[in-house]
Amino acid sequence: MLISIVIPCYYSEKTIHKVVDMVTEEFNKNDGYECEFVLVNDGSTDGTFNEIRKLSKEYDNVVGVNLMRNFGQHNALMAALQYTNGDYILGMDDDMQTHPSQIFKLIHKIEEGYDLVYGIYPKVTNGPIKNLTSIINRKTSRVMLSRPKEIESSNFWIATRRVRDEVIKFDTFNPYVDAIFYRVTNNIGMVDVEHHKREYGQSGYTFRKLLKLWMAYWNFSVIPLRMSFFFGTFSFAAGIIFTIYLIINKIISPDLPVGWSSTMCVLALLFGVVLMMLGVVGEYLGKIILILNKTPQYVVRETVGIDRDKR
Repeated sequence: MLISIVIPCYYSEKTIHKVVDMVTEEFNKNDGYECEFVLVNDGSTDGTFNEIRKLSKEYDNVVGVNLMRNFGQHNALMAALQYTNGDYILGMDDDMQTHPSQIFKLIHKIEEGYDLVYGIYPKVTNGPIKNLTSIINRKTSRVMLSRPKEIESSNFWIATRRVRDEVIKFDTFNPYVDAIFYRVTNNIGMVDVEHHKREYGQSGYTFRKLLKLWMAYWNFSVIPLRMSFFFGTFSFAAGIIFTIYLIINKIISPDLPVGWSSTMCVLALLFGVVLMMLGVVGEYLGKIILILNKTPQYVVRETVGIDRDKR
């Protein structure tokens, strides 16, 4: 059985060789399984692709893909999926946090008949900010992406070839792989795995990148538009109620002056809601324009190991 290991690489020249070596060791311990690697350099300007090139020469089952700029982790994953040949496709990180020693937990779990299996961390080693964003991600993905309530997700997953074949049909410029998974299947399993510390450096996800990743949810949900409608309805209803209150108050107390400050507060509230709704609509219109302009999901500069395997 062939397992395709897909790894987006971002400034991982110090770790990617060790990841491939350790994964290879795990497969050598388990008869009946073979692996191939698809390593995508997502715009790293250090020696990451040089390391991938070395690995391609050292191992005959390593394919390297070098993107022309940094497109983002999920775009890099979509690029990697195009070059996979395995019966199962396994996604992991390049920083040793998704540890090679845990791979066969996922493989044995998906062999129970699932379409997709996530490796879940009972205990994580992230910092407080990353943990907070993970909580927000879990809560909002249930609402916006229709993630099954009992399912948790992570960057450590394995999927069947059939799921992969459906996922690569999505060519949106700003993909979110988990959202596509949920659209393809609900036959999803989970298995507990160990979460290891990052061996080198720190996460490449800045607040801006995390926000951009979260905004990718909007490509797969109309919930923000519905929320803007409800906010508008609430604002309209509040305005009517406040107007009725002012009229009644004026009838009861004719000499009561109408306050300038209260009027400005109401106007500020109403205009704030209107601008917020316009912002939501504008975000969707902007995405539509980018799609119509055929903004690329990724652009490949060069590949290594492709001709050798005749892919």
